[in-house]
Amino acid sequence: MILKTNRAKAVGLLVCMILLLYSIWASIIYGYTDTSTKTALDAFTHYNGSNEHIIVTTVRLPRALIAAAIGASLALAGTILQVLMKNPLASPEIMGINAGASFFIVVAVAVFSVQSFQAFTWIAFAGAAVAAVIVYMISSLGREGLTPIKLTLAGVAMGAFFASFTQGLLVLNETALDQVLFWLAGSVQGRKLEMLESVFPYLVVAWIGTFIMSGKTNILMMGDDVSRGLGQRTLLVKGILALLVVLLAGSSVAVAGPIAFIGIIVPHFARAFIGTDYRWVIPYSAVFGGILLLAADISARYILMPQEVPVGVMTAFIGTPFFIYIARKGGLAK
Repeated sequence: MILKTNRAKAVGLLVCMILLLYSIWASIIYGYTDTSTKTALDAFTHYNGSNEHIIVTTVRLPRALIAAAIGASLALAGTILQVLMKNPLASPEIMGINAGASFFIVVAVAVFSVQSFQAFTWIAFAGAAVAAVIVYMISSLGREGLTPIKLTLAGVAMGAFFASFTQGLLVLNETALDQVLFWLAGSVQGRKLEMLESVFPYLVVAWIGTFIMSGKTNILMMGDDVSRGLGQRTLLVKGILALLVVLLAGSSVAVAGPIAFIGIIVPHFARAFIGTDYRWVIPYSAVFGGILLLAADISARYILMPQEVPVGVMTAFIGTPFFIYIARKGGLAK
């Protein structure tokens, strides 16, 4: 079902935002130590230092806010990449961007003993940018130039390359392995609110920039020739969008590790719901991304109780069949 009128889309977005807020609240309440709504409210209004109140304020609240922010950011990164690459399978993990950011952080920990989270943020930006540039350069080689299938293959190859070197470094450095193993699986468990605060300014800039560029994204979807004919500075627009992807993906990896498939699933779902007007696709993708990651994180708490499955495992479980479905529809050839 596609919402056709702007009024219907606005109402739908409002409903989805309410659902996002409910998902955040559900993330605060549910888990190994279930708490009631009253207990959660008391933790914010009448804090008494009890175990339940400590869990709500220092564990569940940061976890919920981080999941919402990272889910929205990964979804927006995937949305932009699918426009830039003209490839319905494009996303930060498929293009090797997440793997590049992860590799740079592991090098920083294993080789240079970096411990500063602020440093991790900039290192993740650098890794994401280097991976994106390498994938683009490799895909541009040959007489056919840049094609969706070449981009996908180059991204998968670079992702495997960075992953192999990451594993090699961790095998040689067991101390670093203990520090980053759970992070590499993709998780929002145990993350502190300070970690989100460190990258939040970059995320806000990227979110606002993505919304501002939504109209130009619509023009870019018409093709480079049409875009230039309408007076758009295509290379500048693509450069800005690529920078926004680096900010979104790099910040997400720095906080939660390489969480996969959010960037693939959400843009397709948003377009199926409201069409291809990116002035609406972008805000819907942000909200859907937050809801999806929150739902995956809540589900991950109940799979192996009292143990928790990393949320990256849950998103991969959901996203792999969807990836296969899109590929079988001929997505690589488009």
